[in-house]
Amino acid sequence: MQFGIFTVGDVTTDPTTGHTPTEAERIRATVAIARKAEEAGLDVFATGEHHNPPFVPSSPTTLLAYIAAQTERIILSTSTTLITTSDPVKIAEDFSVLQHLSGGRTDVMLGRGNTGPVYPWFGQDIRQAIPLTVENYGLLRRLWREEAVDWEGKFRSALQGFTLAPRPLDDVPPFVWHASIRTPEIAELAAYFGDGFFANHIFWPASHTRQLVSLYRRRFAHYGHGTPEQAVVGLGGQVFMRPNSQDAVDEFRPYFDNAPVYGHGPSLEEFTRQTPLTVGSPAEVIEKTLGFREYVGDYQRQLFLIDHAGLPLKTVLEQLDLLGEEVVPVLRREFARDRLPGTPAAPTHASLLRAREDATDEGDAEAR
Repeated sequence: MQFGIFTVGDVTTDPTTGHTPTEAERIRATVAIARKAEEAGLDVFATGEHHNPPFVPSSPTTLLAYIAAQTERIILSTSTTLITTSDPVKIAEDFSVLQHLSGGRTDVMLGRGNTGPVYPWFGQDIRQAIPLTVENYGLLRRLWREEAVDWEGKFRSALQGFTLAPRPLDDVPPFVWHASIRTPEIAELAAYFGDGFFANHIFWPASHTRQLVSLYRRRFAHYGHGTPEQAVVGLGGQVFMRPNSQDAVDEFRPYFDNAPVYGHGPSLEEFTRQTPLTVGSPAEVIEKTLGFREYVGDYQRQLFLIDHAGLPLKTVLEQLDLLGEEVVPVLRREFARDRLPGTPAAPTHASLLRAREDATDEGDAEAR
């Protein structure tokens, strides 16, 4: 099982000091956070994609390539690549390059995003979000898997004999997660292709996430990819920790109240009661996170949001220390202890390459 963090890359004023970082400061801080995540022993760093203030990660693969040059082990992913408004040809090219630069330490989470004005900025209609997702992903898969692509669709110009350059590393495309907060059609799409499904349930109660993941697992089996338990699932979450629980609540409350994505809404207590947000001690984070398995089953990836809402870099790095030293080691042990036999491991470039080679060997043996 993989553990890591994701960022939405917001530039938010610290409500306790009044300091607003510059865009350059926020980008540099993100790089420092990614390096620290590797030092802390985490497995994954993921960044979102946004094209509007107050967010800065408009070019995720540029950021991840820079981080790849300064790290050695950590998997570099996106927490959303906008499959609706980004050209699938450009997505295919960018992630192939990132694969080569990182030595295969990359995968991709595809999503529709949650900012309506982005669609017309890139010449698209938000009312076509689901058809755009389906068509663009169908093309993206072919670009990574076929040498010469002839293709015609509704939302972009046709392709004739198009060859992707560079090809995916070892001719193995990046593993794809389809990320969604609320949309069953995305769970269906992930199941149809046998890809991973990432339920970023940071705004929703457990009952909603249970329904989405259950749908994905059932449909994964329906399409013949394996048993429901063999489906590949990831979850999002949010944490803020201090050794003393009340200290964590007192420190995080002003950040929560002014957060750009949920501030000025429910109280901190309501939000922690109804969603995966955990504000408290490392032991409380462990207890709540282990509880996720009760409603999604054994899963492969857990990512935490820890750097939003104006939290200063020093505080975020302290959160990573707590994750690496006190939380993740326990989660690894406890999740592994009760894991059902046959539950797949989280996919990596190495495991995908082995699976392809094994399939080739089996095919050769049958031919003989």
